[in-house]
Amino acid sequence: MSKRDAKATVELLETQGDAQIYLLRNSSGMHARITNYGGIVMSLHVPDRNGTFADVVLGYDKVDDYVKTSPYFGCLVGRYGNRIAKARFSLDGQEYHLAANDGPNSLHGGSKGFDKVLWTAQPVPSELGPALDLRYLSKHLDQGFPGNLDVIARYTLTEDGSLRVDFTATTDQKTIVNLTHHSYFNLAGRGDILGHRLYLNAEHFTPVDATLIPTGELRSVSGTPFDFRKPTVIGARIDADDQQIRFGGGYDHNWVIAKPPGALGLLARGLEPASGRALEVLSTEPGTQFYSGNFLDGTIVGKGGWHYQKRSAFCIEPQHFPNTPNQPSFPSVALAPGETYRNTIVYRFFVE
Repeated sequence: MSKRDAKATVELLETQGDAQIYLLRNSSGMHARITNYGGIVMSLHVPDRNGTFADVVLGYDKVDDYVKTSPYFGCLVGRYGNRIAKARFSLDGQEYHLAANDGPNSLHGGSKGFDKVLWTAQPVPSELGPALDLRYLSKHLDQGFPGNLDVIARYTLTEDGSLRVDFTATTDQKTIVNLTHHSYFNLAGRGDILGHRLYLNAEHFTPVDATLIPTGELRSVSGTPFDFRKPTVIGARIDADDQQIRFGGGYDHNWVIAKPPGALGLLARGLEPASGRALEVLSTEPGTQFYSGNFLDGTIVGKGGWHYQKRSAFCIEPQHFPNTPNQPSFPSVALAPGETYRNTIVYRFFVE
């Protein structure tokens, strides 16, 4: 289909078992396949500087493969994105015990987080472009978290070339919430991401211990391998002789974004020089996890028979900081009855 023939649409493409797969397409021909299983973005096709489209996210063609094994490819993450130390936290004097699925810690909502459930899907009208609402009710003490949490995640494929995620959530009991999106990006479509150039709008990051739990310090990026205030090739310092790099096996850390609290602002910008494909990530969140695909090891065979090797992709996960419930100095993730949690993430694609 040529650009001039494309129409902005959202439609049910197919059903695989209990899961539905929707196709969102904007009038420029950019398109995404999204399933209500885990809210996973199964594919995302964007053009290069010559107008050639390629799929820029890792994953599978079949939903069953995500069910069998997936390192959070393209999914919605909750109730709590990233790690909570020792899988427990206290809220108003009561201690809650969570599912430990990352050594002693809870990761991305536990052993059955939002990435592993069926959401209710509904195409919706939107002035921004074709949109799909995904809704899920997480019951009280689901994975150990208090309160019945009612979540809506709206995916919109906008006319300016963005994949936008708008989260809202309400609860009937005080709880904690930290939702995010977890696509693995490769702007070349194949190969590794070591030659991608990355900018991060951050003067500080949160150093971690050996189990990747933040120590509570906000450390300056100046003079460290974590300084991306000027666009830098991802591979330039990824194997530096640095304790934090060793702990993560590369980059797997949270950066403190330099913008006003709650404002929709720039987190990151990536560029793949050969194709000219570029990505800007904007969000209302105070931090972002930048993960450089360190734990991919070639054992996962994805779309097109591609063995996903180490550093085949990178993730930009807008978020509140890891382990916030156990770090009172970090921005709060508490949500009370009568309040509405809101979080907007925009992945905007363009060419240079």
